[in-house]
Amino acid sequence: MDRRTFLAGALPGALGLSAASQTKRYLYMSTPDASQENYKSGQGILVFDIDDGHKFVRRIDVPDFSEGLRGFTPNLKTHRAFFSTSNKRVGATDLETEKVLWSKIYEAGADRSSVTLDGKKVYVPTGWWDLKPDGGVLVLNAENGDKIKRITIGPAVHNTLVSTNGRFLYVGNQTTFTVFDTRDERIIRQFKDVGERAISPYTVDSRNRNCYYCLMDHVGFDVLDLNTGKAPYRVFAGKEHIPHRTHGSALTPDERELWISDQVGKKLWIYDATQMPPKEQGTVELSQGGHGWVNFSLDGRYAWTHTPDVFDVKTKKLIATLRDENGVPVAGSKYFEIQFRDGKVVDVGSEFGVGRK
Repeated sequence: MDRRTFLAGALPGALGLSAASQTKRYLYMSTPDASQENYKSGQGILVFDIDDGHKFVRRIDVPDFSEGLRGFTPNLKTHRAFFSTSNKRVGATDLETEKVLWSKIYEAGADRSSVTLDGKKVYVPTGWWDLKPDGGVLVLNAENGDKIKRITIGPAVHNTLVSTNGRFLYVGNQTTFTVFDTRDERIIRQFKDVGERAISPYTVDSRNRNCYYCLMDHVGFDVLDLNTGKAPYRVFAGKEHIPHRTHGSALTPDERELWISDQVGKKLWIYDATQMPPKEQGTVELSQGGHGWVNFSLDGRYAWTHTPDVFDVKTKKLIATLRDENGVPVAGSKYFEIQFRDGKVVDVGSEFGVGRK
């Protein structure tokens, strides 16, 4: 089934939507996730229809994915998605033709990457497993994968994220969080001794004022003030400190709530992000533990996690379970929303639950 057939079979009228609406929204989940053993489903991209109860639509086969996914990030301008694997591979696939455009292995390694808004540069961290002092970020030509330069930061560089306005590159390694200028990769600001230990997931608001950086010894997060360079708040979940890591933080698109992932405790903790420090509001129970992750649909209606569970953000109720073509529950932490109109990509989300206010 090619792209045209796929879209024709999922026209809005067939789903009870307004005939005037030609935009279709899908969740693209890569599999297998290299970070968790359970709920894998072969290899490739699993496509779920967001507007039809998150039902499975089809699988897009990508043989390189069999190496295990470390990252999966889209770009609207070039309608490409860039993937990283556990085999130190980075590749690019065209989201409209579904063809892999290039795929290369880099000796330095490849963790959760990101791409500039203009689609010209890919930032590839050398990996949380790379403990050498010259660890850092590879800057690749997004057109063909050629290396432009290497930025040295330090050991265990894990996640990179380009801000929603394209101006900043955020990088986390161990207990250091660094802000770079995407124009020339110069350091703008650096935070040290945050997140307690090792490396942590994080999220940032749309105005690039605050970063919410997960703790690695407790369930909770640090608030980093991106303007002053200080970390004024450390917030612990629960009445008593919970002694295991937090792996996943996300802002609802309207930036009113912050959700963090407690994968060991099998729950999500929810905070009122309209005040400082954010105030605890409650929890959502998950069906399983696992790697830990949380993200939202672009309209803020749905929450996705590292589990097969899909939640209604407003009611906090479980409303769907992600299942593959065999009806088996599937999950991962490398996924994003994509929107098509007349076979063309018109919008994409992010792996990270960033603010979009």
